Amino acid sequence: MQITGAELFVKALLAEQVDTLFAYPGGQAIDLFNALYGVEGINVILPRHEQGLVHAADGYARSTGKVGVCLVTSGPGATNLVTGIATANYDSVPLVCFTGQVPTHLIGNDAFQEVDIIGITRSICKYAITVRKREDLAATIKKAFFIASSGKPGVVVVDLPKDIQQALGSDYYPEQIEVRGYKPNTNVHVGQIKKSLDCLKNAKRPIFLLGGGVNIAHANQEMTLLAEKTGIPVITTIMGKGAIPTSHPLYIGNLGIHGSYAANTAISECDVLFSIGVRFNDRITGKVSEFARNATIIHVDIDPASISRNIVVDVPIVADAKNAIIALLEKTQQYDFENWRKQINCWKSEHPISTLQDTKSRITPLNIIQEINCVFEKAVITTDVGQNQLWATQFLELTNQKQMLTSGGLGTMGYGFPAALGAKLGNPDKDVITICGDGGIQMNIQEMATAIVYELPVIICILNNGYLGNVRQWQEMFFDKRYSSTCLRYRKSCSTTCNTPSACCPEYTPDFIRLAESYDAKAIRVQRYEEIKTALEEAKNTPKIPTVIEFIIEPEENVLPIVPPGNPLGNMIMGGDDND
Repeated sequence: MQITGAELFVKALLAEQVDTLFAYPGGQAIDLFNALYGVEGINVILPRHEQGLVHAADGYARSTGKVGVCLVTSGPGATNLVTGIATANYDSVPLVCFTGQVPTHLIGNDAFQEVDIIGITRSICKYAITVRKREDLAATIKKAFFIASSGKPGVVVVDLPKDIQQALGSDYYPEQIEVRGYKPNTNVHVGQIKKSLDCLKNAKRPIFLLGGGVNIAHANQEMTLLAEKTGIPVITTIMGKGAIPTSHPLYIGNLGIHGSYAANTAISECDVLFSIGVRFNDRITGKVSEFARNATIIHVDIDPASISRNIVVDVPIVADAKNAIIALLEKTQQYDFENWRKQINCWKSEHPISTLQDTKSRITPLNIIQEINCVFEKAVITTDVGQNQLWATQFLELTNQKQMLTSGGLGTMGYGFPAALGAKLGNPDKDVITICGDGGIQMNIQEMATAIVYELPVIICILNNGYLGNVRQWQEMFFDKRYSSTCLRYRKSCSTTCNTPSACCPEYTPDFIRLAESYDAKAIRVQRYEEIKTALEEAKNTPKIPTVIEFIIEPEENVLPIVPPGNPLGNMIMGGDDND
């Protein structure tokens, strides 16, 4: 049977069991939208900006484990995806992004709304291709879903010229496909597993360091069992948080520039570092030459290019994290590391993570997030980027019923809110909360309309300190309080050298309460500690519409500990009387 390329596109989505499509129409994609009209089984979501669209698809994919799917038009529609493509690819999120394109005979002629989106995205995605023949369309789409979801997941960009969408051809869509030269290895090398276990037998101070790869592999339950069987303490990266429950007695905390004292010190003092699904980027290593310098390092990762790229390892294991953990479970044993665990617990109790002056008399990030932990038992929590993200990753309690989504590798402001909408669409039975700063929320706040029209009761927690807080903190600590372009209350009449927030500062713009209400969302401003829990419970019990809760926090609240730039992990600024 002969059908158009656009009709085959729809057939392919149904065959790939795509139930949610994040899409924004335009001239070079109009045939695809025409083919989607009235189709049952695919929920087409129209966000208000393509960047919001791709972040929503990302949140949907991370929270469900399915492939997120986008559709936009050519030119600016395609280029507006670029930040979201890089965000998802850095964090190994499976997305397939379809872009409309001018007809093939106009490609390269500077046609209206023509861009080389393949050339633009090739370095920030897993695979990118323009379909130039109608007979290649089915295989290309099948290949896109296979590549995005297999091996180390990532983003695939498929560019669809208008004439390919309109051309008639076969309705055949393959059930399976072989991709020449692409054979991701997921199996475990038994010899390398044995070597790693030999290292553990001789260890006195071992650590499991878990990254996002454990969460991506959905190996949380197996990893918890492995930690319990071996008795080895667990540290996570920001992306690895939740790999085992944060309340587990073996869990120490996050590692890195804003890691806990106990976690950073344990890494510095360990003799075997067993890392699984970790990239060893600069945010967790500190000064590379000092990172775990006395340890034998074992590294499990599905991507061979990640092994020994930043930190040279002693025992490399190229494998899927879950397969490796299962293999370890089958062969490992219980070890006696009680003295090591006692030492770590001492560090935890002597140097707990806190914010300055944590009292019940004022609103602090710790107090806010502790109440979120109490009020929500089954939830997906997204974060934006900045201080709000770092506080969330320090204080959120994660269990098998709670999941955190955040932009780790790229650190994308504007991610949290649209990602929450995607997560809610994928998890309608769960509470979805996003924790944002007053800067990041404004980058995609237009998606409030999306939340309203699709009746998505997400809870938007804005930590408003009137600053681009993370940069302001660095300016305070390392640039002599030269607050350059970080005050969000700044007006033209202000001094350009102000670094002292006060009651005389101009009113904040916008008024988040009035803005939320203009969208017909619920809005609450919290200015006293006693109001925190009440506001969260009210939001939790508000159906069908989003709730904005604006928490007014101290303008110069800092994220601590912090490792100054270029320092080893052991050199932490703790705050208060605990400065190192």
